Amino acid sequence: MNTIIMEIPPSVWPIIAFILGICLTAVIVQIIARARAKTFEHDLQRQIDGAKKEAENIIKSAQIDAASEAIKKKEKFTVEVNKIRGELHETEMRLSKREDVLDRQAEAIQQREKAAKKEEQEVERRLHNVGLKEKQLSVLLAQQKNQLLKITAMGIGEAKELLLKRLEDECEHEMSALIQRKVEETTEAADEKSREIINAAIQRYAAEQTCEVTVSTVDVPSDDMKGRIIGREGRNIRAFEKATGVDVIVDDTPGIIIVSGFSPVRREVARLSMERLIQDGRIHPSRIEELVAQTKKDVNHKVLQIGKDAAVETNVRGLSNKVLSLIGALSYRTSYGQNVLRHSVEVAFLSQVMADELGLDGSIARRAGLLHDIGKAIDHEVEGKHPTIGANYLKRFNESPIVLNAVAGHHGDVPADNPYTPLVASADAISASRPGARRETLERYIKRLEQLEEIASSFKGVENAYAIQAGREIRVIVSADDVDDEAAMKIARDIANKVENEMTYPGEIQVTLLREVRCVEYAK
Repeated sequence: MNTIIMEIPPSVWPIIAFILGICLTAVIVQIIARARAKTFEHDLQRQIDGAKKEAENIIKSAQIDAASEAIKKKEKFTVEVNKIRGELHETEMRLSKREDVLDRQAEAIQQREKAAKKEEQEVERRLHNVGLKEKQLSVLLAQQKNQLLKITAMGIGEAKELLLKRLEDECEHEMSALIQRKVEETTEAADEKSREIINAAIQRYAAEQTCEVTVSTVDVPSDDMKGRIIGREGRNIRAFEKATGVDVIVDDTPGIIIVSGFSPVRREVARLSMERLIQDGRIHPSRIEELVAQTKKDVNHKVLQIGKDAAVETNVRGLSNKVLSLIGALSYRTSYGQNVLRHSVEVAFLSQVMADELGLDGSIARRAGLLHDIGKAIDHEVEGKHPTIGANYLKRFNESPIVLNAVAGHHGDVPADNPYTPLVASADAISASRPGARRETLERYIKRLEQLEEIASSFKGVENAYAIQAGREIRVIVSADDVDDEAAMKIARDIANKVENEMTYPGEIQVTLLREVRCVEYAK
């Protein structure tokens, strides 16, 4: 082999080396490829094994999740089934109750149907009886008609007139009975409720009832002082009358001078001025004017303060000084001997109490009650009735329509458009009708009693009428032969209505009608 190698020419050696390199490279590449193939195969097997393990894990996890989800769904399904079963049970219970109710209602309906059938049979029986009675009545009427025609020889027209008269008397009798029954029912209910309210109002407010009288007289120490008051040729007394606007009467009555005037405030100014002049002793026209001017200021301030005190006492706010001055002026005014300011305060409290009992606004009722007689403070200066005067005056100060209607309508001059107006009117009547609250002149008192007895005696069937209890009650005696019980009730109501429409009086008047049958026999 060495020989062969030696025989190879040197130029061939590179080719051989190249071929050998290629072969060697091929072998190496093949070896490397085989090694890589083995490595790749090993990696692939490893990846396959990992993928199998991962697939197994995923399958296991999926199985676990599926089992958990199945358990949850099973639990949820169980809860829903239990809920549905509960609802079904409740529905079954409700249906059972409804079934029981329906059964009871069916029984009640059956009982009602039986009762209705009985009532229907009773109605049919009554209708049958009514039909029989109508037939009997028709027969009786025909018989009476024939008898009347035979006995009295009346014509058909006269007979009809007589029958209509009898029918009218019967209807009037039934109407009187119906009126009596309804009036008794209404009166009983109204009296009970009104008695409760009025009693509560009167018991909750107790006012002094002593009559205050403003005495317009001035004590004079001597007759010499009377001469000084008159002055030379009467100049002092003329200056005094001019400054005060009142009349001064100086007569032979020892120790007094009379001050006369329509305005109670002016009269009070004149009285105080006269007393101060007498105390001062300097009586001449200039001093009179100066002293009267000062007294007017003092009295006006006093009047305003009285009005403010009354407003504070009744807790009425928002009144202007002009209105308060008029309220204070009422303290110098009396009505049948009753001080008007104290009367107004009393009406304010009574109105509030009754309004509270009825569920109304007590402050509005109290305000209307305090202001209801304010027109009396200026009724000598303005023409008209004091309710109208007071309402018109309060309009200037933007009083509410409720208060204005209560002031204008508390004597019924205008119709009431709110519940406070009749409350104020009732409180006004209660305050005026308290025992000892007011006094009347003898002449007016006697005239009222005569008018009361005259009205009662004007009705047919009345034998005697007597006014008793100082005119608070009228006793009427009717003939038992001419007036029956039902007609007696109607006569009493008619007398009360006529008294309300034709008379003016404080408080209320009770009409008591007496009907009695007296049987007299003689034993011989």
